Amino acid sequence: MAEKVLVTGGAGYIGSHCVVELIEAGYQPVVVDNYSNAVRGEGNVAESIRRIEKLLNTSIEFHELDLLDRPALEKLFKKHSFSAVMHFAGLKAVGESVEQPLRYYRVNLTASMNLVEVMQAHNVHNLVFSSSATVYGDPQHLPIDERHPVGACTNPYGKTKYFIEEMIKDHCKSEKDWNAVLLRYFNPIGAHSSGQIGEDPQGIPNNLMPYVAQVKARTENDATFSLSVVGVRDYIHVVDLAKGHIAALKKLKVNCGCQVYNLGTGKGYSVLQMVKAMEKASGKEIKYKIAPRREGDIASCYADPTLAEKELGWTAAFDLERMCEDLWRWQSMNPTGFTNGVPS
Repeated sequence: MAEKVLVTGGAGYIGSHCVVELIEAGYQPVVVDNYSNAVRGEGNVAESIRRIEKLLNTSIEFHELDLLDRPALEKLFKKHSFSAVMHFAGLKAVGESVEQPLRYYRVNLTASMNLVEVMQAHNVHNLVFSSSATVYGDPQHLPIDERHPVGACTNPYGKTKYFIEEMIKDHCKSEKDWNAVLLRYFNPIGAHSSGQIGEDPQGIPNNLMPYVAQVKARTENDATFSLSVVGVRDYIHVVDLAKGHIAALKKLKVNCGCQVYNLGTGKGYSVLQMVKAMEKASGKEIKYKIAPRREGDIASCYADPTLAEKELGWTAAFDLERMCEDLWRWQSMNPTGFTNGVPS
């Protein structure tokens, strides 16, 4: 029998790519999502999950479920015997978190507390948590390794990730049979090479690359993008990121306690380098004007991913060119994202 892994927020961008990797690694994912950043497809199954089923010729158990709904979560855990949980569900836009801090604290923290408490009640003691490099705040040194101080976050979104990390760490300290791997992502971009799943932000994208790709794929117009060109970012292919989660699941099996790893490439790219790479992938010119930095954003940020290589046996394999090629394939095949041909 394949091990069952609960994937919260599994219809979203990173979650859906992890579902693919889980299936290919021989696990049986059970996916829950509340559609806050996913598109409903036919048969009341998320469109991303429906496409993965077709792509891999398999069936995936999917439930529309909000982690704030404690009774529904209890019911799911009574029905299944999970070996581990991958927790992606949460609100995730930096700018929006600055505008709506209470909403971010309520949703992200309550959902995570509900999940950990229900896991505890049902003897599921293995967790992979989707964290973020935003927990580091403004970098005190570069590249950022896992010993870098955390908690001086520049936005409420980052603070929620930091508080959830602390909660999981404290819980693992008090419950010795718990194992958790906290994965601090840098900047995921790209898409599955099939072009069937990718990032489909609901509303105007908050991040540069999906925004540029969406506009270029939908129109041939000469849109001029407002780009904040301060600093550099560590961009990582979403499939590399997903493979990091499979490595984390294996780590849980050795009773690792609570461990933290950066998932990044260790390379920093400027916004202008990203624009040039996107121009090359799309064969289209991207016009831009220089704009001020968004509130809550930090200047430069890139990872030291050595620890993940040493302890998880994981390294990022795909370069910037491949990230942009895969992003462009997804966007040009799906100019309106998952709603292509999906009845609204």
